[in-house]
Amino acid sequence: MNVTALSSPVSTPSVSKWQMVRPWLGTLARLGLAAVWLVAGGTKVGDLAASGRAVNAYDVMPYDIAKVVGAALPFVEIALGLLLLAGVATRVAAGISTALLVVFIAGIASAWARGLQIDCGCFGSGGQLAAGQSPTYGPEIARDLGFLVLAGFLLIYPLTRWSVDSWMERE
Repeated sequence: MNVTALSSPVSTPSVSKWQMVRPWLGTLARLGLAAVWLVAGGTKVGDLAASGRAVNAYDVMPYDIAKVVGAALPFVEIALGLLLLAGVATRVAAGISTALLVVFIAGIASAWARGLQIDCGCFGSGGQLAAGQSPTYGPEIARDLGFLVLAGFLLIYPLTRWSVDSWMERE
């Protein structure tokens, strides 16, 4: 009699802990990033002129272009938030999120390096700080790096729980 056959358990497909946890982590990342974009866009959409002034405060493009970018940005953020909330085109939304976050981080770092005294405008009107106020560039960059980690996770693992993408994958 074969001793190996007696000592080995019945072969069943095994699922690693990572394979079980990954979709749930992705769901948290997707919903967290969706909330970020929805809040960021929602706080700006009511005052598009202020959003344009916030973009202009970075002093990296002509005023007329900054106004257009500032007016469009809240709608892009809201669209990304809705896509991520529903889990539709998650990898595409994560890719656009990654690109935007890299631009935001570079913009904040540039403002810091040039000694500008501005509010990033990430979750509100932004623009020039009042006399006596200090910018908080370090925490803003750290926060955006955290959001970048979420977007990067979704780029690699876009299929999450409770998403249209996962539902379509099963069909």
